[in-house]
Amino acid sequence: MLIDTDPGVDDAMAILMAHERAHVVGLSVAAGNVGLNHTLANALKLVEVIGAETPVYAGCATPLVHAAEDAADVHGSDGFGDTGYAASARAAESEHAALAILRASHAHAGRLVLVALAPLTNLALALKLDPDLPLRVARLVVMGGAASGRGNYGTVPAEFNVGFDPEAAHVVFSQWPQFTLVDWEATMRHGLDFDRFEAMLAKGDARAKFYASITEKTRAWSKERGRPKLLIADALAMAVALEPDIVTHSEEHHVAVELDGRLTRGATVVDWQDRLGQPANARIVLEVDHARFEALLASAVGST
Repeated sequence: MLIDTDPGVDDAMAILMAHERAHVVGLSVAAGNVGLNHTLANALKLVEVIGAETPVYAGCATPLVHAAEDAADVHGSDGFGDTGYAASARAAESEHAALAILRASHAHAGRLVLVALAPLTNLALALKLDPDLPLRVARLVVMGGAASGRGNYGTVPAEFNVGFDPEAAHVVFSQWPQFTLVDWEATMRHGLDFDRFEAMLAKGDARAKFYASITEKTRAWSKERGRPKLLIADALAMAVALEPDIVTHSEEHHVAVELDGRLTRGATVVDWQDRLGQPANARIVLEVDHARFEALLASAVGST
């Protein structure tokens, strides 16, 4: 597995989950939730907390075309809740993230699972460098989009990862023949009870303590805004990547990205009735086995 990421507290849980269950060959890092200097530092810190030797690759510091607002108000200005953690002594690799994605696709051709948790800037750049990339990847799982237009960023229908860099999402969605899409609306359907989740963290090991500290601000932000559940989008996508049969309901349709609409830029447009005659490029996850999802979370923080 190679994880394209912009940590971010929900990315952090997904990365913990992956290292518990998969062989992670690298973290390719982009700007998104916060700036690249922070997302890169956060990725390096996570690898240290996990006790892994996973290489970390710095990627794109900006979207492909237009500047975009980050999500520091949710994740903290450093992406990890402004906890002031001691920085990792580890260093990023010298190779650019897009090149690392391409190299991994050759080294693990036909076996690599690529999990995209960030804006799709790094992956779009890799595709532009080598359009044959999809032929070497066993599965691509994307956390992004809002299949029915209930977004959380920018224009009303846009989800953060797609809305942050719609041009990159357009490149990937239009050039990747078939991928799995775990969208924001699936995340809302699979929120976590705050008390249950906090009890899970209290029972866990050092990973749980670290995760509890970096999510304190995000959990408070969610409660202050009256959210009934804690939403961890990237963790849900990772659950689908790790255990594909956790999906209990999905549909396959063509998905495109709106680039020009004044009110809809960044929207993921799903041809739900297959009216346009375009081949289905996305398996859209609608429901998962929620108990199994929570079990994966618990295992990732040593709370089983």
